[in-house]
Amino acid sequence: MKKLIVIIALLGFFFAPELSAQFLNDESSTGGLYAENTTGVKKPMPQPSIREADVMWKKTVWREIDFRQKMNQGFYFPVTPQGNWKNLYTILMDALEEGIITAYNANINVDSKGDFKEKMTFNEIIKQHERETKYSTENIKVEDVTRCLVKEIWYFDKQRSQLMVRTLAICPIEVREVERLGKIEKQSKTLFWVPYNDETRQLLVQQPYHNRSNTAAQLNYDEVFVKRMFDSYIVREENVYDRAINDYAQGIDALKESERIKSSIIDFEQNLWEY
Repeated sequence: MKKLIVIIALLGFFFAPELSAQFLNDESSTGGLYAENTTGVKKPMPQPSIREADVMWKKTVWREIDFRQKMNQGFYFPVTPQGNWKNLYTILMDALEEGIITAYNANINVDSKGDFKEKMTFNEIIKQHERETKYSTENIKVEDVTRCLVKEIWYFDKQRSQLMVRTLAICPIEVREVERLGKIEKQSKTLFWVPYNDETRQLLVQQPYHNRSNTAAQLNYDEVFVKRMFDSYIVREENVYDRAINDYAQGIDALKESERIKSSIIDFEQNLWEY
């Protein structure tokens, strides 16, 4: 018995280097090192369950993500898809064309429960864009979608004694230069809302997001939204007047109002504790 164990050990010693070499030289590896995500199985990060009885405070806000900012450029590039690497707008439009996710009209207000009303198909989005804009019959250009709205709800969970946030929906924004009275102006248009539900998350978790600091630690779009790995500013909060910040403040005043709303959310949690 002891002789058999010794023989097996010797065989493993002599053949292990050869097997290792074959693995490293496997043509199926990616980038010359290894095959990335060989299982192909990815699941969205689980989010905590919420009980109505545990939510003692909540506030709905809308944020705008500007893709031109350095931290947010992963949402914009690549403008032209490179394999399975795509920007956010391309991912959403491809999924809408295939019927994987559902979009809603961005021009119609949500109902009293905060739900979106009018569903839109891929073709309806294109036709509405052609009808409502003065860009002739030209389709939406990928390079012109340089911003994104994020609707989210902040709440305090007394069971966990923690201020938490949940993304509710996302909306791409097209920004184009138009000529008016001999001057070039920038005109923005919200395209459609996509609820951040299980279907959308399952789509985004499969899409790689470029990690500019470490490509070995590959990210996906769902992680970026859930972990809030983006820079943004508040453009609206739920209010009795049902208006956005730009409806009553402009320029530096609008920025100050955005910071005030942001601070009020953080201050709520701070004021709950005594030191």
